[in-house]
Amino acid sequence: MPAANLTAQVVFATITGNNEAVADILVEELENQGVSVKKSEISQTEPEELQDFDLGFVVPYTYDEGSLPDEGLDYFDDLADVTLPDFTYALAGSGDTFYGDLYCLALDSFDEQFQKTGAKRAGELTRINLYPGDQDREKLAALVQAALAQVQK
Repeated sequence: MPAANLTAQVVFATITGNNEAVADILVEELENQGVSVKKSEISQTEPEELQDFDLGFVVPYTYDEGSLPDEGLDYFDDLADVTLPDFTYALAGSGDTFYGDLYCLALDSFDEQFQKTGAKRAGELTRINLYPGDQDREKLAALVQAALAQVQK
C-alpha cells in the first residue's frame, strides 16, 4: 500500500511543550511521505479512534518518578479494552536523563498496554532528552520509516 493511501494518528501529552514538538516532527515526517495525519492531545482522544487509522504514534511524557501523564490515564486505561490486531503503533517521548532509570518510563508502560490490544509495534521506543534537536529529528524520521515499512508489509 503506497504511503499516500495511509492514515495515521499522532496522540501526545505535554507539559513543557517538548512532546508537542516531538509530535509535530512526526506529523511533518508523515506528511512528507504523503500520509494523511490527525494530531490530537491525549485528554481529547479516545483509544477507539485508532481503529480508524492504519498506524498510530503515541507521545507521552513521564511524570515524577516514572508515572504516566495524569491527563493520559483514561486513555491508557481504556487502551487495554481496544482490539487492534491489524494496527501498527510506534512510541516516542521526551524526558530528562537526569531521572536515570526512570527516564521515559511511560513509553515502556504504553508499549505493554498496546501489546494487550494485539497491535504490532514498529521500531524501537524512541526516547528524546528534553527538547528535540537535529539528531532527534533523524531518530523520529527513522521511526516513521520503520512504521511505514511495517504497515506496508
